[in-house]
Amino acid sequence: METKEFPAWLEVLLKEKFFNACLDHEDVKKNEKNILCIDCCLSICPHCLPSHNSHRLLQIRRYMYNDVLRVEDGSKLMDCSLIQPYITNSSKVVFINERPHSRQFRGAGNFCYTCDRSLQSPYVFCSLSCKISDVIMRQRGLSGFLHVCNVLHLTDEGAATSTPPSSTLEPTESGGDDGGVDMFWCQALACTATSDVVRKKRSSLTTTCRRVTTAVASANTEAPVNFFNRRKNTPPQRAPLY
Repeated sequence: METKEFPAWLEVLLKEKFFNACLDHEDVKKNEKNILCIDCCLSICPHCLPSHNSHRLLQIRRYMYNDVLRVEDGSKLMDCSLIQPYITNSSKVVFINERPHSRQFRGAGNFCYTCDRSLQSPYVFCSLSCKISDVIMRQRGLSGFLHVCNVLHLTDEGAATSTPPSSTLEPTESGGDDGGVDMFWCQALACTATSDVVRKKRSSLTTTCRRVTTAVASANTEAPVNFFNRRKNTPPQRAPLY
């Protein structure tokens, strides 16, 4: 049940599994539920939009199996400051939920107040859920965190929101453990095509070298045979007598 302290739509945002197939449009293409209807407190797909045209709608995006939302859209509903943003498709986005991480090393730099993930300065939260947990713990509520928003429209009308593998999702500034991992992944993807071309060139060069080596080896093995046959058919030459 929705309360003033913790609205129902926020609970759906944090707990819903987005990008699952919509059961109402399971036979239609592009039926992933990537939109949150704030007024109905449920996730919908682009084919459900005609029934929610007058409602407040929040677009959910995804990168590497993690749900994200645009800072521009999220800031209309809540305080997204101090959450480390990333850039994808020329837009700043933040992760909705905490991501699993195995590194326990704690060196210099900023860390998430909730999950201790390494961050860039000046950010102190890695995701929206981490900031909400910290606000509730410190303030015993969400007073001042939620914003009044009476109108919220989709920015791209439910277009495809899964970031392609070839696109980049990188921190706004260099540095930080988490940013380095994302940059490494992006560089590895960008070099895939180049590696394939280099591999083909090396294979072609190896085949050519083998042919040349075989020809040279064949010529070298035939040279001594011809030489000995010529010596065999030539009469011996004796030194003149003085």
